[in-house]
Amino acid sequence: MKLIIGVTGASGAIYAKLLFQKIKSLSSQIEECCVIFSENAKTVWRYELGNEDYEDIPFKIYEPNDFFAPFASGSANFDTMIICPCTMGTLGRIVSGISNDLMTRSADVILKERRKLILLTREMPLNFIHLENMKNITLAGGIICPASPTFYSKPKNISELCETVIDRLISLTGLKTDSFSWGGEK
Repeated sequence: MKLIIGVTGASGAIYAKLLFQKIKSLSSQIEECCVIFSENAKTVWRYELGNEDYEDIPFKIYEPNDFFAPFASGSANFDTMIICPCTMGTLGRIVSGISNDLMTRSADVILKERRKLILLTREMPLNFIHLENMKNITLAGGIICPASPTFYSKPKNISELCETVIDRLISLTGLKTDSFSWGGEK
C-alpha cells in the first residue's frame, strides 16, 4: 500500500501520534508512507502533547506548498489518504474542490482516481454545513470516520481509549492489525 497521511490543526494530536506509531508497526504492509502537516498542525501538537515528536516520525514529510510531491498527481498511484485529525475547514475545502495546498490537492487526487480517502473528523456539535459537507464527501467516495472511541474493550487510560479510534481507522484502510474486535479479544 502507498499511503498519504495528512495532519491538520484540529484538536486531537494524540490521534496523529498514535496513527504514526501504528503505521510504523505495520511497515511490512506499506510500500510508501508520505506525510503532510498543515500550518497549524505542529502548533496544536506542541500545545496538546507538549513536545515536538512530529519531527521524529520515520516517514517523509512534505511541506503544504510542495505541489511537486509525487502524490499531487494521480499517476503516482497512491492507494489511500488519511487525514487525522481533520478540521471542518479542510473538509469544506476538499468537498468544494478547493485545492489550495498539498493536503487538499492530494485529497482531490485520491477522490478523482476513485481511491480511498478517510477523514478522521474532530468537531462537536456539528452544524448543518458540517453535516452537508460530510454527506457530500461520502457521495464523492470518501469515508467519514468521527473520532468516537469505543468502551467495550475496557480501555484503562486515554491512550488506550484513543487507540480504539486508530484501530478502527486502520481497519478502514484494509491494513491487517491485531486489535480488539467485538466478541473477541485483542
